[in-house]
Amino acid sequence: MIKLTIDGIEIEADENTTILEAADAAGVYIPRICSHPDLPSVDPEQLEPWAEVFLGPDLKISSGADSRYEGCQLCLVEVNGQPEPVRACVTKVEIGMTVVTSNPEIESRRKAKLKEIFNTHPHACVTCAQQAGCSLEPCSTNVAKDERCCPIFQICELRKIAEFVGIPDDTSRYIPPGLPVIEDEPLFLRDHNLCIGCMRCVRVCRDVRNVDALGFTFDENGKLVVGTKAATLKDSGCRFCLSCVEVCPTGTLRLKFEEPRIDGRRTAHCIATCPAGMDVPRYLREIRRGEFARAEAVIRETAPLPRSLGQVCFHPCEEECIRGDVHETIAICSLKRAATEHAGDPIWKSKFDRVSSTGKKIAIVGAGPTGLTAAWFLKLKGHDVTIYESMDSPGGWLRNGIPKYRLSPESLDADIEDIKSIGVEIKTGMEVGKDISLDRIRSGHDALLIAVGARKSKPLPCVGVDLSGVEAGLDAMKKIMLEIAPGDKPYEGEKVLIIGGGNVAIDVARSALRLGPGEVHLYCLEERDEMPAHDWEIVEAEKEGIVMHPGWGPVLISGDGKVERVDFRKCTSVFDASGRFLPKFDDSATTSHETDRVLIAIGQDTELEFLGSIEGIDLKTGIDSVGTSVDGIFAAGEVISGPASVIDAVAHGRKSASGIDKFLGGDGDIDIRLLDDTEPDGELGIIDGFFDLGKIPMPRLGIEEATVCFDLVEKGYSPEDAIGEAGRCLRCDLRLLLCQNPSAPESWIEFNEGNISNLPEIEGVYLLLDEDKKIYAIKGERNIKEALLEILETTEKAKYFLIEEDPMYSKRESELIQGYLKEHGSMPPGEGDDDLDDLF
Repeated sequence: MIKLTIDGIEIEADENTTILEAADAAGVYIPRICSHPDLPSVDPEQLEPWAEVFLGPDLKISSGADSRYEGCQLCLVEVNGQPEPVRACVTKVEIGMTVVTSNPEIESRRKAKLKEIFNTHPHACVTCAQQAGCSLEPCSTNVAKDERCCPIFQICELRKIAEFVGIPDDTSRYIPPGLPVIEDEPLFLRDHNLCIGCMRCVRVCRDVRNVDALGFTFDENGKLVVGTKAATLKDSGCRFCLSCVEVCPTGTLRLKFEEPRIDGRRTAHCIATCPAGMDVPRYLREIRRGEFARAEAVIRETAPLPRSLGQVCFHPCEEECIRGDVHETIAICSLKRAATEHAGDPIWKSKFDRVSSTGKKIAIVGAGPTGLTAAWFLKLKGHDVTIYESMDSPGGWLRNGIPKYRLSPESLDADIEDIKSIGVEIKTGMEVGKDISLDRIRSGHDALLIAVGARKSKPLPCVGVDLSGVEAGLDAMKKIMLEIAPGDKPYEGEKVLIIGGGNVAIDVARSALRLGPGEVHLYCLEERDEMPAHDWEIVEAEKEGIVMHPGWGPVLISGDGKVERVDFRKCTSVFDASGRFLPKFDDSATTSHETDRVLIAIGQDTELEFLGSIEGIDLKTGIDSVGTSVDGIFAAGEVISGPASVIDAVAHGRKSASGIDKFLGGDGDIDIRLLDDTEPDGELGIIDGFFDLGKIPMPRLGIEEATVCFDLVEKGYSPEDAIGEAGRCLRCDLRLLLCQNPSAPESWIEFNEGNISNLPEIEGVYLLLDEDKKIYAIKGERNIKEALLEILETTEKAKYFLIEEDPMYSKRESELIQGYLKEHGSMPPGEGDDDLDDLF
């Protein structure tokens, strides 16, 4: 460490740091545009221009001048002993160095550089007096559309620097050059009219990601031009990691999709769309490295049923994977399964911290995925947990309803044994209300969670449902799962007809097919593209030979004591304009189907008769809070949501565990770490043909073999295939790990009586900030001083403030709020605070 002085402040800095890095560490702002904390400094000797670059398929720029890129020159500072200002981003600190970051000469040079940038960049909006909150369209001052700033204006880094440094008044009017705007490639657009040649995108692609799909050259006028290696991103070898978009300080590179957020933080699509919030990029990273046991540990941090989820999860994460915009999505669910199957000796157990008992006892009714998940996390918080399950084996619908060709019993058993191994007690064959009363359970526990599933079939309102051979699909599935011996063919030669169009109906149909029928047909109200079952499930059923009849509703089930035929009429619509279930039919369009067996799977309900002893209980109050109307009783899973997927059940289990822990005096934090974090490898490298790499096919049983047994249809990835499939990931999460340049200083004032008392009594708008300098209130007032003094007496949240004098304060308030919304996507988070309700 060495000592130096920056703007009269003596600081200490590592001798290997630059002046810019030392200034940032000391909180001294120096403007910069080419410099970025995750990029190497601009070295003219290392930045070799290409002979040519492409600006899309229709424009190629060839080198026309021998020039060098010298950086943006905005970070110039004066150093004692140096005849000229130096670039702070490349100049190393020295013992006793004295640095001046701002004086008239430096400011003049910075403005001259900004003038050079804005002579060829839109700036009408930057200098406009009505810029705050402006949506750019329409323009109140009638600036031509192509001369206005781009859609990211409110959060533009270049704009904020320009406001700090100042754009010279003699800056030329921007004349649009008419360069290409590339909008037909995946994930992001490229507007070459807005490029200022800062080279950040080139450097992150080349020096950080080691892809080198972007480069630069100088045209015949000596102007730096950034472009791609070939006419398209695909042919340039782009990995579509989006890091170039992340570091772009203007709107040149812009995402074509809305970024998902969790609690206001940007995140990857796969994390945001997983109901349980599983860290998908992290476990894919471990698989890509061949570290399957580490990947399994990551999965277990979120869900205690990794083997089961790897086989049956409906993977909403995969449906939203942005790799699909490039070619095909990543097989996320299959990779989850690979992590558990190739983990070998588990390492998560070695990271398992057992906490001391809290002495609190929790009872859970239902050993399905919701109850099991809640039990896992509550036990990890130190509570004693007992699950009461009516069936002879735990697992709920996982065991009694999901066909074995989708989920192997051995995998489910292994997941449950892991849950029991941490001390969760599961009492099976204990039907609450029959074998044990709910009152008895309540009396011996500090909290009770109702986690029973929706496993009662909805009745079909149709004549003939009481005929022999007509059965509820859920009842049939339970028999298939628990009573029918392997190899038995109780439906031998029969014509089987399924009524229903959801995922359960598909499971019933495919299970029936494996019991020896001559044919299996499925009828449902919905048209093919409206069926609630997932499309891939329908496709698999069709491949196996199940015949779909979408758009038909049953009218009559007939037969002489036993079902022989079902009559249908055409369904013209299933829901009304408001989305309510209200099917309509065309009675003139009918059809009939002869059959030997009818299995009805049109939906499920919960059975809650055992709750009768608790007077006035309302479970639905648990939708958000997981608590019910009775203190100490909680509800989660399908008893609240209705029929849902396994991963939804896991998410409900997590939420209920957090709520119960808080109720029992804990902090509700159920996030656990079963694996030490490893640094992501930021280098992607070049992979030939990366764009067109398709999803690695899952090894499967052949159709003829699969439809005569209940063996798993999907065999699972080999380690090599799993590593290859994980290697297809765009690794779009890496861009979210990139830092941002420090923002130009804001003119916030400390919120105290002295500063407020010095204010004039004026009309205008004030902004309040908390201790983290986050805006939480924007309000126009006739007398700002008086309003702020009142707030000072009622809240401790406000730590800083800013005022703007404006007699049109209501209009200005609206403009500032609109600006906030554009930057943050929602209203200031202070809305709703008890002591600040009147501010919004």
